[in-house]
Amino acid sequence: MVQHVLSVEQFSRSYLFELFHRADAFSALPRHEFTDTARGAIMATLFYEPSTRTRLSFEAAMTRLGGAVISAEYAAATSSAAKGESIEDTARVVAGYADLIVIRHPEAGSVARAAAVVDVPVINAGDGTNEHPTQALIDLYTIWREHGRIDGLTIALVGDLRYGRAARSLARLLTRTLDTTLYLVAPLVTRMDPALVQHLRQSGLRVFEVDDLAAIAPELDVLYQTRIQRERFRDPDEYAAAFGQIIVDQALMEQLASHAIVLHPLPRVGEIEPTVDSDPRAAYFRQARNGVALRMALIEHVLARRPLSAARANGYHD
Repeated sequence: MVQHVLSVEQFSRSYLFELFHRADAFSALPRHEFTDTARGAIMATLFYEPSTRTRLSFEAAMTRLGGAVISAEYAAATSSAAKGESIEDTARVVAGYADLIVIRHPEAGSVARAAAVVDVPVINAGDGTNEHPTQALIDLYTIWREHGRIDGLTIALVGDLRYGRAARSLARLLTRTLDTTLYLVAPLVTRMDPALVQHLRQSGLRVFEVDDLAAIAPELDVLYQTRIQRERFRDPDEYAAAFGQIIVDQALMEQLASHAIVLHPLPRVGEIEPTVDSDPRAAYFRQARNGVALRMALIEHVLARRPLSAARANGYHD
């Protein structure tokens, strides 16, 4: 059976822990040391939207596993999509060249459509405003590494919760945690849609929508900041009303607990001041670095080169 990665909803709690332990094993490898678990396999990356961290970390992960990479960056302009080819037809063709396809596309649901017509695994690297499942895995993995647990935490998702697929995917993934309090802090025009908020509450999260980040800052274990995504707005006035409204600066950092961490899926565009970077609680560059190890573990499993259940013998605990 082909194992696609399309949504965080497919991940069980036990799967997360096994994946995290395997990623830890990869993190412990020296930077110059590669493995051979993907030797002979080819991964194709099809990116119809700009990307730095996601594309490069996927390609670095595959390379470190001993596999090969073929890539179509800016695929909307440089692939046959520019001639009107459908995502389904592109996927069918590329599946003949590669053993795994990683796709980023501006249209929600497009990656699932591609996955439905191919016989090789497809990983969703972001489909419009819908989901970014591997970013959410990296985010929760970073929380686990930084705090030593994923349960009993107070987390704030901040910024663009309307269009930000990373924050929305992380919110969904947090439903696999226990005893979690989730604050949603966003300008009026970028608040999370009510249906998703209701789903999160029904799934066991304690969810509160608040306007004042500084007021709740002392309670937080994790502050997850996001940029206001200008490319998603049809109305420039709405973007202007949201941009620059919530900024993590030195004054806000003084309100955070000493053990708290600040995360951001990046890129940032002014919503975290550079002066914050030197604070040990600023974990967003560590978060980006974690992407390679986590994606190595995921690729290895998707290619069925090493069953994740083997992680149980290496210290897995639910």
